[in-house]
Amino acid sequence: MPESTTIRPQAKLFSRSGLFRRKSFEGPEDAGPGGLPRTMGLWQLVSLSLGGLVGAGVFSLAGVVANQQAGPGVMISFLIAIVASSAAALCYAEFAGLIPRAGSAYTYSYAALGEIAGWLIGWDLLLEYTAIVAVVAIAVSGYLSYVVEQVGLDLPSWMLGAPGTGPGHRVDLFAALLCLLLAFVLSRGSKQSARFETALVVIKLAIVALVVVAGAFHISAGNFTPFLPYGLGGAVAGAATTFFAVYGYDAMTAAAEESVEAKRLLPKAIIVSLAIAAVIYLLVSIVLVGMQRYDQIDTHSPFSSALAAVGLAGLGTVVAVGGILGITTSAFANMLAVSRIWFAMSRDGLLPRYFARTHPRRRVPTRVIWPVGIGSAFIAGFLPIKEAADLTNIGILAAFVVVSIAVIVLRRTRPDLPRSFRTPWVPVVPLVGVAFAVWLIANLDALTWLRFAAWMVLGLVVYALFGFRNSAENPDREEA
Repeated sequence: MPESTTIRPQAKLFSRSGLFRRKSFEGPEDAGPGGLPRTMGLWQLVSLSLGGLVGAGVFSLAGVVANQQAGPGVMISFLIAIVASSAAALCYAEFAGLIPRAGSAYTYSYAALGEIAGWLIGWDLLLEYTAIVAVVAIAVSGYLSYVVEQVGLDLPSWMLGAPGTGPGHRVDLFAALLCLLLAFVLSRGSKQSARFETALVVIKLAIVALVVVAGAFHISAGNFTPFLPYGLGGAVAGAATTFFAVYGYDAMTAAAEESVEAKRLLPKAIIVSLAIAAVIYLLVSIVLVGMQRYDQIDTHSPFSSALAAVGLAGLGTVVAVGGILGITTSAFANMLAVSRIWFAMSRDGLLPRYFARTHPRRRVPTRVIWPVGIGSAFIAGFLPIKEAADLTNIGILAAFVVVSIAVIVLRRTRPDLPRSFRTPWVPVVPLVGVAFAVWLIANLDALTWLRFAAWMVLGLVVYALFGFRNSAENPDREEA
């Protein structure tokens, strides 16, 4: 596919050798000596996906959305989000079987639509995943504060939340420190990290099961009325926020290069984990708003306070401890994802190759992990949870739009590619994913759009000044 060197620079810029040059689908699955070790089997992948899927949405966001946006209609919010996520998940599953390499939506977009699309999605996800880590850390901090109160410790208010979240709050110290702790765990190596994640996921699912079973005996039908106190629009707006909770499989696909039998196992892991998460979220929503009126839910530790309200304060403390451990899996999965996307972009030359060097013994990208840990710690310490959650959603929804469109495009341009999983009913399913994502994006506020636009403009500047010239796909680049 090399093009003639006589093509004018202006024409070349907008050609398949310029902005729309593409990564190959036919490259080897293993990246070579400098790549990432393949150590994860099916259930480790499912655990990693569930780590991202079942976290802050269960232990924190469900309460926030019920209290502030949807009331008992939070069930509708989750249902909308799950339908939208399922359509996109089937598209991710097709790409995961096609390109089992690090990078997730960045790599898929680069290979199917061209470098400029890949860059924009990759740059977008660098911010989004880092912010997700921060959101989850804030949720963990809320439960940790609850436990501290239960044991009678009186901590200074300056360390208990971001500015504007309460009297005297200056920084959410617990959340910031958690981000740094996760960076340390990730820097230990892939196998050790996967074991850590799997253990916490098992604890988390056990806690969720305990909550559902215990809470089911204390549901009051009166708590479900009015069902839509903020109207249907509130439930839809709530879906745009709860969507944050149901796309953890995307974080798992970023670690594709660390999966054994990736082409066969990745699509299966996506579908299995999303099905489990869908059941969990619907059951949890019913139990939460059934135990306590939506307007009385404590948004900092919703399940612990709801259980205390029905006379199960002791169980509420257990849930808070479990929530601290369980929600941590979501932050872990997303920190792993952003570090792998940054690693992949650096290996492709779009960001400095300095960051694509792995630790000589642990074989993980430690040069990326620590900057991500520090950045997420800053966001977690100084930004309220809802603003951070909305900021993450707009970027992930944009990635879902691009991946869904890429499936349609690739079916027409490369029908010959061997697909271990095929998205059903193309183009209907991808278009459903696009429609839902665009609909949910439209419900985000103007400030979220402004922050997102500013980040993307900065990304275009970085690409123009560095990425385009240094890309591994640029035939004219100078070797370092």
